Amino acid sequence: MKAYTSIWRLRFINGMQYRSAALAGMATQLFFGFVFIMIFAAFYSNSTGTQPISLEDLITYVWLQQIFLSFIMLWFRDQELFDLITNGNIAYELCRPMALYPHWYSKLLAQRFASATLRCFPLLAIVFVIPEPYRMGLPPTWGSFLLFLVALALGLLVVVAISMLIYISVFWTMSPVGSILMIAVAGEFLAGMVIPVPLMPSWLQPIVYILPFRWTTDFPFRVYSGHIPIAEAAWGLLIQLAWLAVLVLAGKALMKKALRAVVVQGG
Repeated sequence: MKAYTSIWRLRFINGMQYRSAALAGMATQLFFGFVFIMIFAAFYSNSTGTQPISLEDLITYVWLQQIFLSFIMLWFRDQELFDLITNGNIAYELCRPMALYPHWYSKLLAQRFASATLRCFPLLAIVFVIPEPYRMGLPPTWGSFLLFLVALALGLLVVVAISMLIYISVFWTMSPVGSILMIAVAGEFLAGMVIPVPLMPSWLQPIVYILPFRWTTDFPFRVYSGHIPIAEAAWGLLIQLAWLAVLVLAGKALMKKALRAVVVQGG
């Protein structure tokens, strides 16, 4: 365990060096946050019916997406891991005295955590002081806030477990492009990153609730705003833990199968 903790720490420190990229990312995330809020505000102002989520909660939902984008986006990629598989350098990884799955999981977790750390605090300082109606709201209770922190952390672990399946699939496809596009586009839509889950068609919502993607984005963000009550949120944490266990066990099994059949070519 100490080895994986050290890997996490080293990758986190390395990721904290990319401050210029973080500043550029913050500007982009602020821009898209305002764009999405204006779109939803126009939709609400011209809507004749009652919406399943208030505009204030939706604005908070959008800002949380932008603030914690590094935690939730599935297209976040580590090209080094893809190159290890496709170029044959995976042989060096197999020589290390540690299991490959937790090794890579630690790397991916640290990479996301470093990126979010650089961006989230400056963005929080901005979105809490901008004028209405663009300002982000506070959670209704301390209970909602604490449950949000736990749900966000578990959602991050689930996202990394899903990402691990993408990397493992490259052992068979030998190309990361198709895996990332297919899972990222579908997964982020089903997570509520394009259309919040409460605004999705009624026939689609049961499908979204069955799959693991909404537990990474929609669930923690609606816990924050109080749209999901505390009692329901507590049960949701158990479902997140269940999905995490399933995804990690599936990833380890697939990794073991892939390594048994891997062929390393070289000169």
